Amino acid sequence: MKVFLLGKGGKVGSVLGPALQKAGHELVDSADGADAAVDFTRPDAVEENVRTCLEAGTPCVIGTTGFNQEHVAALAHAHDLPVFFAPNFALGAVLMMRFAAEACKLLPDAAIVELHHQTKLDAPSGTAKATAALLPEGTPIYSVRLPGLVAHQEVIFGGPGQTLTIRHDTTSREAFLPGVLLALEKLPSLPSGLTVGLDALL
Repeated sequence: MKVFLLGKGGKVGSVLGPALQKAGHELVDSADGADAAVDFTRPDAVEENVRTCLEAGTPCVIGTTGFNQEHVAALAHAHDLPVFFAPNFALGAVLMMRFAAEACKLLPDAAIVELHHQTKLDAPSGTAKATAALLPEGTPIYSVRLPGLVAHQEVIFGGPGQTLTIRHDTTSREAFLPGVLLALEKLPSLPSGLTVGLDALL
């Protein structure tokens, strides 16, 4: 597959580029003629990047968080092409959210603590927002930004005399690679419009 990687010099892109090539994909420098585009850039760049790719007839995978999903969904619908977005491409993060959704059925009092590197632009993170959507309305989210962190999240449930903590730690951005490769594999078979969440592909 010919892949146009946006943000290939960034924290994720610099790891993802070589992994895509190792998996047999060819990196290209333009959306024109590409089979798919992958965006790991900035929240304020996503909409225009997607617009450019869709106008070239290229479906997209988005790993950047903090952009306007409604606008991107409208673009995908207007161009009748699939766009896939996951707030987190780590398979362990998907499991963490599944387990949290199950736990809240019996322990509805919860809080989310998400911890990321100090250069992450959005807070709360996309993963925290996606997790909160699975939990009772009003579940608080606490965001931490510090050097030395990559991407971490815990969901703490409280009940009389007990707590339950479900935690996922991303210690290397290599954790995102299997999820991105899966998204590229499934992208041609996705319906037109915006599909959200790696869970939808599993």
